[in-house]
Amino acid sequence: MGQKAYLFGLAPGIVEGEERRPWRGRAGKALRRWLEMDEERFYETFYLAAVTRCYPGKPLSGRGDRTTTPEERGLCAFWQEWELRLLRPSLLVPVGGVAIKRLLGLNSLACVGERIELDEAVVIPLPHPSGASGWLNDAANRARLERALESLKGELGSSRLA
Repeated sequence: MGQKAYLFGLAPGIVEGEERRPWRGRAGKALRRWLEMDEERFYETFYLAAVTRCYPGKPLSGRGDRTTTPEERGLCAFWQEWELRLLRPSLLVPVGGVAIKRLLGLNSLACVGERIELDEAVVIPLPHPSGASGWLNDAANRARLERALESLKGELGSSRLA
């Protein structure tokens, strides 16, 4: 693994399925903007994984992507567990509520902005950058995101990840 950190999202989107590369759509562009990274640096920095490995399709509302079912998440859990055992990353970045719940067991984005120790790794949760959620409309949540991004940038620059 040449990447420094394990970034864990919900599922590939439609653009990712078409282009065969993770984080290529609007959410990926927003995430790279948050991290102040161009594509090359982003892909060099992060091992990219997801709670589910297939595009889930559109929801009935037609807005965003469908949230995967617990059964779908369970079918893909083996791969995440296997990757973590194999890669043993020292920095984990769950992106969005479903990824945070899968990795940390937490049902809330309240942990965004915190630096969490998990086994021998540091976890820095981020909200999902899709724009489908209104979570960032709250100033307190934007401040949480800023704390998380500063912490993440600090971890990425630390000698322990070199």
